[in-house]
Amino acid sequence: MDQPSPNQSYHEPVMVRETIDFLEPAALGWIVDGTFGGGGHSRALLGRFPHLRIVGVDRDPDAVSQAPEDPRLHVVSGNYRDLDSILGHGGFPSKVEGILLDLGVSSHQLDVPSRGFSYHAEGPLDMRMGPDARRTASEIVNDASLGELVRILRRFGEERYASRIAAAIVAHRPISTTTELAECVAQAVPAAARRGKHPARKTFQAIRIAVNDELADIEVAIRSGIEHLGPGGRFVVMAYHSLEDRIVKRAFVQAATTCRCEPGLPVCVCGASPELELVTKKALRPTAAEIAINPRARSAVMRVAERIAL
Repeated sequence: MDQPSPNQSYHEPVMVRETIDFLEPAALGWIVDGTFGGGGHSRALLGRFPHLRIVGVDRDPDAVSQAPEDPRLHVVSGNYRDLDSILGHGGFPSKVEGILLDLGVSSHQLDVPSRGFSYHAEGPLDMRMGPDARRTASEIVNDASLGELVRILRRFGEERYASRIAAAIVAHRPISTTTELAECVAQAVPAAARRGKHPARKTFQAIRIAVNDELADIEVAIRSGIEHLGPGGRFVVMAYHSLEDRIVKRAFVQAATTCRCEPGLPVCVCGASPELELVTKKALRPTAAEIAINPRARSAVMRVAERIAL
């Protein structure tokens, strides 16, 4: 992985004020920042709550190597889906007072061409958030069957022209760089689809999600996170597209539901109790003022839940 230079800034943290407000009940305890990145949220939380302690987790070696030295902050290399192997070990508590997940790709990853995330700058087809990813974007683009490419573009990109784009990719293989892939996609879609947002946007999103197994990680992390929240603990998640947010919403609502029986049963037979209370009934969005300062915040949505005492 490339080492970032001082001018390669990390992700400007999104909805910092809201994050601080919702995690204030954890001010004297432990929080997991499961997507540490450049540490913007963690820095803000530590600045506001001097007695707070944070376990930062990131699969990107760049992020871990750049973590600031602070005795209240402990940054480890790992995937946020692996909370079971992180919490309760190495001096970390098994139960925490807060969990923060800021999903998606970081600005740093987008802005370093050699990481291969951007369709605007030429770079290798990589897109791995960390070395734990099982394959690169190049392996998917150049080795996947036509059928697998169509499935990836439809499922993870919700791409209307998935079949046309996949066929074009297969016809143009081998494809070596991000700009080659972007141009291939642009030529595959109708002219009308090339106006407005970049025509390769959904394709790059889909391949990135497939490379990093992002959606499966979210499901595992939320389930594991609920188990590691102490009574009254807060779970804050920021998502950046509908696929992520759909998973978060469904998981929170399911954990906040009393009965989980199959629909149609006359009485409840499962005996389930809710694990969470929804703090935000609807997803929150950044203010217009924040979006004006940080345009990458425009697609963010935040959901918050609280662990119910057992």
